[in-house]
Amino acid sequence: MRTLKITAALLAAAIAGSAVAAPATKTAIFAGGCFWSMESGMEHLPGVISAVSGYTGGPEKNPTYEQVASETTGHLESVKVTYDPAKISYRKLVDSYFHQIDPTDSGGAFCDRGPSYRSAVFVADDNERRDAQAVIANLQAGPFKGRKIYTPVRNAMTFWPAEGYHQDFAKRNPARYNAYKVGCGRVAALKAAWKTK
Repeated sequence: MRTLKITAALLAAAIAGSAVAAPATKTAIFAGGCFWSMESGMEHLPGVISAVSGYTGGPEKNPTYEQVASETTGHLESVKVTYDPAKISYRKLVDSYFHQIDPTDSGGAFCDRGPSYRSAVFVADDNERRDAQAVIANLQAGPFKGRKIYTPVRNAMTFWPAEGYHQDFAKRNPARYNAYKVGCGRVAALKAAWKTK
């Protein structure tokens, strides 16, 4: 009987300990053009646990890549980022996101043109909205002073994960992804966009 009590106590302590040790994670959703690039850029940030490619922003349920690419769904190519807020704040995450896009581009992202490639920050609550707007205000007062920022802050909507072949594309297909990245002129365009006037 005593053995059972000790075992139960140890089990309860282990459960309580694991609950405390498990990091409390949060998610954030961003649209910034090609989700291959957004996923690759966001998942390397310290404190980010994962990034999933997908679609959000439109009413269409379970959209496919072909449907979104047809520009008939209202969805944007997006990434859902899971992160540890003890290691990276939401505001820092938003700031890092902006450094991967050209927020002055209203027609898409780099070589990818059309509404589904436009940028947006999707917020889940008022705190996220305030943080996102604060980052935009800092950009507008600093590196993008005198230039219009077209990246809107929108209410979060249902996020639909993209097809499996889109997930971790840069990791699984490095040669193909690098060819796309170079061909799209992403690096040069980012340098030009972020050049302080």
